Amino acid sequence: MNIAVIFAGGSGTRMNSKDKPKQFLLVHGKPIIVHTIEVFQNHPDIDAVVVVCIADWIDHMEELKFRYRLDKIRTIVPGGSTGQMSIFNGLEAAEKISGNDDDIVLIHDGVRPLITADELTLNIESVKKHGSAITCVKTKETFVLVDDDNKVIKVPDRAHSYVAKAPQSFRLKDILAAQRKAIADGNTNMIDSCTLMQQYGYETYCIIGNYENMKITTPDDFYTFRALYDARENQQLYF
Repeated sequence: MNIAVIFAGGSGTRMNSKDKPKQFLLVHGKPIIVHTIEVFQNHPDIDAVVVVCIADWIDHMEELKFRYRLDKIRTIVPGGSTGQMSIFNGLEAAEKISGNDDDIVLIHDGVRPLITADELTLNIESVKKHGSAITCVKTKETFVLVDDDNKVIKVPDRAHSYVAKAPQSFRLKDILAAQRKAIADGNTNMIDSCTLMQQYGYETYCIIGNYENMKITTPDDFYTFRALYDARENQQLYF
């Protein structure tokens, strides 16, 4: 079984939206979170979806599930005190519907709606082969590592430098084991699942994704997404 855990638990304070979290903002009359889930809904190899949602918006998410016929959503659970703990809530919900120890989980941001079906396929194939898949893109520019005084301490080789995106995918049993060990150690606010898995001794492998797979965090991101979405729609109309 391939299960998607889609994290939509943030309040999106950097978006400055007036009355709703960023994942529920509309683009062409459809919430961003629905645009995201539909990619998983329409992929033949995704068997189930778990949505992690702000507790006060679960009823609204249930309504969206019905309105947009998102029948792969098996459960909607509340978020936790941190991003890591929200994902853990989703993973525990996935465990309850899991079929066996070989099940794969794809952890994805609800505000990354420009993920493609091909990227989901590559994630699943990489987990089957390597046990993990971190969706990445090569860096386009040089980046530097600095100390607390902004002194440059290292310039990594750009040929081997990538930006981690999502999904980040693993065997469900492995990521749950790492999460539970981290929580037992008091580590409940790690930046992402890739970092957590690396810290607890798991090898991680990347798949190469697309640059459009952006996370919508600020108003600039929102307008960029809308433009890219329009461009994709136009490609369906003009040859």
